[in-house]
Amino acid sequence: MLPVLRTVAAVRSALADWRGVGARIALVPTMGALHEGHAALVRQGKAAADCVVVSIFVNPTQFGPGEDFAAYPRQEAADLARLQAAGAHLVYAPTVNEIYPPGFATTVHVGGLTEPLCGAVRPGHFDGVATVVTKLLLQVMPDIALFGEKDYQQLQVIRRSARDLDIGVGILGVATVREADGLALSSRNAYLTASERAIAPLLYRVLCQSRDRLRSGGDTAAILSEGRATLLSAGFSRIDYLDLRDADTLAPLVGLDRPGRLLAAATLGRARLIDNIAALPT
Repeated sequence: MLPVLRTVAAVRSALADWRGVGARIALVPTMGALHEGHAALVRQGKAAADCVVVSIFVNPTQFGPGEDFAAYPRQEAADLARLQAAGAHLVYAPTVNEIYPPGFATTVHVGGLTEPLCGAVRPGHFDGVATVVTKLLLQVMPDIALFGEKDYQQLQVIRRSARDLDIGVGILGVATVREADGLALSSRNAYLTASERAIAPLLYRVLCQSRDRLRSGGDTAAILSEGRATLLSAGFSRIDYLDLRDADTLAPLVGLDRPGRLLAAATLGRARLIDNIAALPT
């Protein structure tokens, strides 16, 4: 039976036993509603460490007003079965009061990286992310922590906060896991209707087409504008961004003169889908 611990004290006590025998520890932070992408993180963690801890915590501070905190899927029994099959060793599933006890008053803010892209349309979101991940890293103190590249801006924010705060944890990005038609796996894909699900892979195709045209020397602004128009004409109701950014700093790029990242966020029905791909110079 996969152990499920609910308190900081319990998880620290359990991990002290692992550390006592010199074990290397990996942490996979999640919000539950797990899918094959999360299982891939666990498998990568097992390849790099002796003990894989998976946290399950739907973090209220990264949801803004009107967002889907109450409706966000919660399915702990199914999540535990998936984690058991993937080979996780321990689950840390704290309550909200365990993470944010009465009187909690500290927020981690990462300047610069949190302002564009998702940060521009979800104010405060990355403060919630940076704060909860900082707490999880300090509570578990793993050797490494693994995050999916699908949430690329989040990954860069976490890398920066861990570096700036001297948290001695290696932050590893893991490649996005996709369906056969290219759609990035996401818990929010469950919001898509059958007809929307048929449209959704276009987001990835537009990213790939835009990358190929950029590598051929096309005009960046025109390529991105045409990509947004393609998504809207196919049935996406809103495009928050389709943008080319520096792969490290997320500063805007006008061409592929250095490693870049093509990033997109668009709404289809009830689902806000995000995706990104590397856009390297040829």
